[in-house]
Amino acid sequence: MASDDVTQLADVLSKIHVGDGELGFRGSGLKLDDAESVEELIREMDQYPGLRALRLEGNTLGVDAARAIAKALENQDLLQRCYWSDMFTGRLRSEIPTALRSLGSALMSAGARLTDLDLSDNAFGPDGVKGIEQLLRSPSCHALQQLRLNNCGMGVGGGKILAEALIEGHREASACGAPLKLRVFIAGRNRLENEGAGALAKAFQLMGSLEEVHMPQNGINHAGVVALAAALQHNPELRVLNFNDNTFTKRGTLAMARALRHLRNVQVINFGDCLVRSEGAVALAAVLREGLPALKELNLSFGEITEAAALVVAQAAAEKPDMETVDLNGNSLGEEGCEALREAMESMNKGSMLASLSDDEGEPEDEGEDATDDDGSGDDEDDEDDEEDGGVVKENGRTRKDDSPAKPPSPAEVTTFLSCPSAERLLQLGEMRTSLQQQVDAADPHRAADVLLKIASLYSEDPETKAAVLETVDGVLEKLLSGSAFQSYRFLSSLLVMMGLLKGEGKMKKVTLVPGQLLCLEHAIQQEYFLQQHAALLHTFVSRNSGALESCSSASERLSSTLEKKCHDQH
Repeated sequence: MASDDVTQLADVLSKIHVGDGELGFRGSGLKLDDAESVEELIREMDQYPGLRALRLEGNTLGVDAARAIAKALENQDLLQRCYWSDMFTGRLRSEIPTALRSLGSALMSAGARLTDLDLSDNAFGPDGVKGIEQLLRSPSCHALQQLRLNNCGMGVGGGKILAEALIEGHREASACGAPLKLRVFIAGRNRLENEGAGALAKAFQLMGSLEEVHMPQNGINHAGVVALAAALQHNPELRVLNFNDNTFTKRGTLAMARALRHLRNVQVINFGDCLVRSEGAVALAAVLREGLPALKELNLSFGEITEAAALVVAQAAAEKPDMETVDLNGNSLGEEGCEALREAMESMNKGSMLASLSDDEGEPEDEGEDATDDDGSGDDEDDEDDEEDGGVVKENGRTRKDDSPAKPPSPAEVTTFLSCPSAERLLQLGEMRTSLQQQVDAADPHRAADVLLKIASLYSEDPETKAAVLETVDGVLEKLLSGSAFQSYRFLSSLLVMMGLLKGEGKMKKVTLVPGQLLCLEHAIQQEYFLQQHAALLHTFVSRNSGALESCSSASERLSSTLEKKCHDQH
């Protein structure tokens, strides 16, 4: 070992952190190539009684040096925390798995019981995961609480290997009577994509113990997000969710919204730069209204969210007692939308809660053009992930929950009416008009909105027709709005998209509005089943997109006036 290296190491050792069971060489910049280069370090380890934490971050470790340290670790049966991030700078990628296997084998030989393992910022790829695979499966990780693998380049293959190791570790730990209960999982910037995320989702669901999940910048789109959401709802103690810079789109956001309805302890949600978009934002607002009592931070920045949807989110967030920050920066509000959002928060004495809007993208060029998912697949009206919970089965080309009874077949007259609606056919239905209520289901909001608009389009001032239409509309809407806020907001979102008041994704197209449809809504708003929160949602979109209703100006004015009165009377 060169004299200057000895001097450097001696200097470092004179400044190492010692205390609380921790021996720290963090950020020392040591280049440890061989056994001789770590002799002094090993001496410190051997002379430290009760070593519980070893910090080697910010140094660079060769294979021979790792083997020498590993030999010393075989005597450290009390070691619990290994902070080994950024530990292989300048090393060949092929060296890293060998070094990791040596260190892991030593921990297993010592009988150490790790609680924290940090290997972040080591670009070891899938092979590096293989280097810690046996350690993660072993009893030395049965008590692991924090696993940090940020920026390791694991890729899809590494994600799958990691998931299998965690699943096997949980299985073996459970057999010993103490299941693996990982609390913190960090794996940002790893290119996990959908397959890696889906594999890890299985491990997450099995463990059910997670409190923090950080998986930003992993190239995950809606398919992977849906899998993760289904797993995360089985982790009731979740406090922090960070999926920044993945691609949710509508389907992924709806899946996350459904999962969040089951979680009561979430304090931080970071879905920034995830293309949440407006429909997804409205769904999250619904979850804010009926759940998430402990939420403190919400990040929906850079999500292509438009003004009205942002206002709905902000209004819901402002009602949370512990809320500290709402980040809607970088969305599509425009100057007037940004000002309206600031004014709305100020009017609720929550101005300080709103993060900066300095990077707003401006109003979208074509509010009426439906968006599609980035993979080009769009959103089919009958997508299975539109179901609220559980599995779905196909029935006559439709989807339904597998734990719900099958709908009775529709009378021929009802089917005929829906295929070609007319006032005459509606009147001929007589008492069978109640069967129309069976044709709508909150779990299929697109079809429900379509049926409602078909019925409402038949409105006229003819007393008999008017009474039949309004009675039927009341029955349909009362059923659709009687469920949870999430269900009712989903339906109202679909209705708003069809009316051209909300930018939607996928294949659902706008209808050509007629005054009767707006007059039916105006009637419904005055009924008891139409709650203030429903009126507030509609009022936000109607007041900010009135141009979409200009073909029905008189009816539009009546609708706006009634909405405003309903919202005002309830305050």
